[in-house]
Amino acid sequence: MEKRAELYRGKAKSVYATDDADRLVLLFRNDTSAFDGKKVEQLERKGAVNNKFNAFIMEKLEAAGVPTQFDRLLSDTECLVKKLEMIPVECVVRNYTAGSLVRRLGIEEGRELVPPTFELFLKNDALGDPFINESHVISFGWANAEQLARMKALSVKVNEVLSALFSDAGLLLVDFKLEFGLFHGEIVLGDEFSPDGCRLWDKETRKKMDKDRFRQGLGDVIEAYEEVAVRLGVPL
Repeated sequence: MEKRAELYRGKAKSVYATDDADRLVLLFRNDTSAFDGKKVEQLERKGAVNNKFNAFIMEKLEAAGVPTQFDRLLSDTECLVKKLEMIPVECVVRNYTAGSLVRRLGIEEGRELVPPTFELFLKNDALGDPFINESHVISFGWANAEQLARMKALSVKVNEVLSALFSDAGLLLVDFKLEFGLFHGEIVLGDEFSPDGCRLWDKETRKKMDKDRFRQGLGDVIEAYEEVAVRLGVPL
C-alpha cells in the first residue's frame, strides 16, 4: 500500500490517497480547534492518542456488528480506512443534557435523557452545522429514507455498545456525534470516535474528560484523553 497525495485537510485530520482506489490514509494531527475553527491550538500527543483511541473504539464496534470505515493502524498517527462517499449529515445521540441542547432549550446541564435523544445536523462549517430534521435530509437528497433509517439504527447500536463500555470504565457517555458514508452502496460508520467528538464525564465527580476541557479553558486536555484511554485499556 503506497501513500500518495493529500486529498483533504480538515481541522484536525488529513486524508491521503493510496494506490488502492478503495482505501485512504487518515492522519491525526495535533491541531485542536473549537467554535468552527475560531479557537485553534497545537496539543502535544493529541494526534497519536486520538488515532489509537479511534482504532480501539472502531474495533469494538466492528465486533458488535457495526460496519466501520477503519481497517488498521499504520503508525502512531496514521490509519488505513475505506474510501467512503460521505453523507453530509451528523447524527447526534444524547444521553444527558449538555452543549448546544442546553443552550437551545434553556435547561440545566446534566439531566439524564430517557430515552436518549437522536438529532441531525447538516455538516456545513460555513453555516455553523445547522440543526435539521429527517424531512430535510430526504427532501434535499442528502440521504434516502432507507439510508437514514440505517444511520439511525446504527447510531442506537453504537450508543448501546459504548455506553456499557464507558460505564465499565467509570465514565458517563454524555453525548456523541457520528458521520456515515457509503462503501459500495452500504452505509458504513466513518470519520472518527474520540474525545474530540463526544462528551465523557467521570461517573462519580462529573469531571469533564473530553474536548469541553479545551472549549471551556479547563486545561489538562490531553491528560484527560489519556486517562480515559487508560481506563478503557487502549494501548497507547
